[in-house]
Amino acid sequence: MADEAVIVPARTSLLSIWLVFLRLGLTSFGGPVAHLAYFRQAFVTRRRWLDEPSYIDLVALCQFLPGPASSQVGFAIGLSQRGLAGGLVAWLGFTLPSAFALTGLALAARSLGGPMTDQVVHGLKLAAVAIVAQAVWGMARPLAADFRRVLIGLTALGLVLAFSGVLGQYAAIGLGAGLGLILCRHIPPRQASHLSFRVSSRVGTAALAAFILFLIGLPMAVAMTHDRALAVFDGFYRSGALVFGGGHVVLPMLKAAVMDPGWVSTNDFLSGYGAAQAMPGPLFTVAAYLGAVMNAPPNGLIGALVAVVAIFLPGLLILLGVLPFWDRFRTQAKAQAVMLGVNAAVVGLLTAALIDPVWTGAVNSWRDALIAIAGFLAVTFAKAPAWSLVLIFALGSVLLAG
Repeated sequence: MADEAVIVPARTSLLSIWLVFLRLGLTSFGGPVAHLAYFRQAFVTRRRWLDEPSYIDLVALCQFLPGPASSQVGFAIGLSQRGLAGGLVAWLGFTLPSAFALTGLALAARSLGGPMTDQVVHGLKLAAVAIVAQAVWGMARPLAADFRRVLIGLTALGLVLAFSGVLGQYAAIGLGAGLGLILCRHIPPRQASHLSFRVSSRVGTAALAAFILFLIGLPMAVAMTHDRALAVFDGFYRSGALVFGGGHVVLPMLKAAVMDPGWVSTNDFLSGYGAAQAMPGPLFTVAAYLGAVMNAPPNGLIGALVAVVAIFLPGLLILLGVLPFWDRFRTQAKAQAVMLGVNAAVVGLLTAALIDPVWTGAVNSWRDALIAIAGFLAVTFAKAPAWSLVLIFALGSVLLAG
């Protein structure tokens, strides 16, 4: 028992975890940053499954790791409630709606374009602006509560805006950690939060070993066997294992994995990407569409299943591998100073994401700006549920377009 993280009693049934994540999987539009806002509202504000510091620590950790950050956060929340079974149920509930929908669209091979589809996607993007802005507003007050942490957040914001992509994000988080150790040591250490994970060090070590084994062993196995199914699994696994930040960042990797070998045509790839924009849940489920439309087996339902499992597996394995050790690390005084700096930097990262691509990708006119601001006021001060905002904005965008 000496190698186990602190265990807390089960507080939530598997059915409850399944239902709440299924609802999020059906209504969480807007990409990974918006998903983190939905999660905060669902699990910190409403259900209090974890407190604000624990949630922010978890978000910061998943920003460090490769894979889909929002899916990893959801998996960890389920894990904290009911162990590995809770994590898997949470992941399935959040992932299956968009995976099933994209698989169905791929099999139906229908056109995804058209003016009405464009207007619906535009409304969803405006809803994402309001939801992400509400998340930034809610997180900035406790995490940038003094001048030094405001300075860290603004520095992170500037870095991310100046250096786009993964490099800027890692530079911002790394600088936040360093500045936190220097500037935040005067802040009294807070009590360790109540969030604990039912993962032993042995399980964590095994998960890390599996992550590395798949990453190194799959290409070798493909080279020796020339098995197409193994090659497909390897292509999607590497796409999930080597992408930091998740979301849209995975698309260049997927293009190299499925278009360069000629498995998926350009038209099918772009159709899948367009369909994924209109879906709730993680953008990584675009793999379901791509797996289903591949020009040779494994394709169809089997191809979609192989692709989805392969692309999500590395992110879940590395998270399982890190959690037991991270839970101990974050209780140390110096570690808490580092995390204070990282948390302030995360506010800067979310603010940068709010500016670009969330705002710049959605707001095309003064009318769009007013709608987004009205949505922010509705979810922040009128406490309107995020899912209602999604529905209203999607329908309203079509009606306003005539």
